[in-house]
Formats: sequence, structure tokens, C-alpha cells
Amino acid sequence: MRIAVLMGGMSKEREVSLNSGTAVTQALLRKGYEAVSIDAAEDVAGKLKAVKPDLVFIALHGRYGEDGAIQGLLEVMGLPYTGSGVACSAVCMDKVLTKKLLVADGIPTAPFMVINKGLYHNSRSAIHAQIMNDLGLPVVIKPATQGSSIGTTIVREESVLAAALEEALTMSDQALAEKFIAGVEVTASVLGNEEPVVLPLIEIEAAKGFYDYEAKYTPGGSAHVIPARIAEDAAKKVSAIAKQIYVSFNCLGFSRIDFIIDSSGQPWVLEVNTIPGMTGLSLFPDAAAHVGMGYDDLVEAVVKLAVDFWKVG
Repeated sequence: MRIAVLMGGMSKEREVSLNSGTAVTQALLRKGYEAVSIDAAEDVAGKLKAVKPDLVFIALHGRYGEDGAIQGLLEVMGLPYTGSGVACSAVCMDKVLTKKLLVADGIPTAPFMVINKGLYHNSRSAIHAQIMNDLGLPVVIKPATQGSSIGTTIVREESVLAAALEEALTMSDQALAEKFIAGVEVTASVLGNEEPVVLPLIEIEAAKGFYDYEAKYTPGGSAHVIPARIAEDAAKKVSAIAKQIYVSFNCLGFSRIDFIIDSSGQPWVLEVNTIPGMTGLSLFPDAAAHVGMGYDDLVEAVVKLAVDFWKVG
């Protein structure tokens, strides 16, 4: 089977994607596949036409790769691919849409406000006052359509709020203001199609207290604690909610769902990642390794799930 691995791309997570894609390509080659890596920064369709793959492994992160755009292109080209489809990818990449669907499904997520760029520039003071009144401090400010905590700020003083919103709104047309919930950060890695399996939960311990871009991708920036040091009841809730989201949002192949567990043991959903990182420092491969699934086997499992879904071969 010839597999094209899409990597790199045009998002702010390009370097991480190159690392993920390189590792995936090497794993596929070790497994005996004919793997060809493609940088998706330009002329993706032309490069794919030249390679003529049987399947495309999407190792792109962020915009134009994780947001349904590349999935739509592949469907138009008639090329089967790994991971979730167009609609699921688009929804999960958009933090505002994700939050609204979580609320609609009755899934616990932190109280939030949506700030639109045009309205903000005309009503700064009123929006600042509403955030302070409705959410208070600390508050988390995020751009709606970025991943890897890019542009995310934990605002602990009101004087920082304007700068945090300005930064977020340079990266997205909408920003999300979310009530800060103190607790243990946990991630649930989910593998499968119609019958997904939740892998062992991982507790994330950031060296500087905030699991930002640097903590995610710098050696020593964070520690992965497996199994997560949370109560058994809380762990069961996290696994059940992760599976519920995976099925409700129609995730396929693999996804990772991030949570905060507060002091009472209540899990709160942060976000859904439809193309988890696959680098040497990434969470999903660590969760798989804990149940005896090596990196190469994990990559092949994702391929087989795509083959099964698209009925390739």
C-alpha cells in the first residue's frame, strides 16, 4: 500500500507537524508500507496527483490541516485519509463551536464568553466589564481557531486583559474568554471508529505551571504521569465523557480530549484534538505505550482504522 504522509503545512504548528510526519513516515516504512512524505505548504493537490497514494495519513496540526480544509480537498480528489471527517474536524478546531456543542450535549465545560473581533474594537470597555462581571479573574483568553495553546493567556490581573484579547484576535476572528478552573490537567487518548477505546489517562505536569506551546514541545517542559493521580471515580467519569464526546462528535481513527479535574473531582472538558501530536514528546504515543502498543503499532492501527472505514483495497 502506498501511503502519502501530509506534514508541515501552513499553520503556526508547522514545525511540530514536520516532526510528527517524519516519525509517522519512518514508522510506516519500518512496517513495510510504501510511505512518501509530502509537505502540505503549497500545491498539495499537485503533489498528491504525482504520488497517486492508496491512502493519505494526515500528520498536519492546526489550521488548513486539522480544521476540515485538507479533509475536504481529499474527499473532492477521491482520496481516503486517516482520522476524522470534514465536519468533525472543523467543529473541533473551532473552540467556540466545540463549547456550544458540549453545552448542547450537557457535557461539563467551563463557563465562557465569545468575543467577536469587530464588536470588540467598538466596545472594548463594555466587553472587559462583562468578562470581569460574568467570569471574574483568573480568566483564560484563547483564539478560537488555534491549537497547541498558541495565543492562549491566563489573565490574573485586569491590566493584562486587553493585551490578551488583542493577541488572540490577531490570530482568529473570535476569541474565547473562559472561566479559569484550578485543578489537575488530564488528557484522554481515544482510539477507534464505531467502538472507540479510551487509553490510560495521562496527568500533565507542566514545569512552569502552564501547559503552553513551550511546555508541550520542549524536552523537560512537562511530565506525563501515567496513570493520572486522580480518584478512581473521577477517572471513570473522564473516560465515559471522552467516549461520549468521541461518538457524539463523530470522531474517527484517533483523537485526544483534554480535561481539568477540580478539587471536588469534577471533570471539565477543555478541548478536542482530532489529530494528536505524534512526536517523541507527544501524549498519545505515551498512552498507547502504557498498554503495550509501540509507536509503529500505533501508527499502523490508525492506518487500519482508515482502511476499514474507507474500505480501501
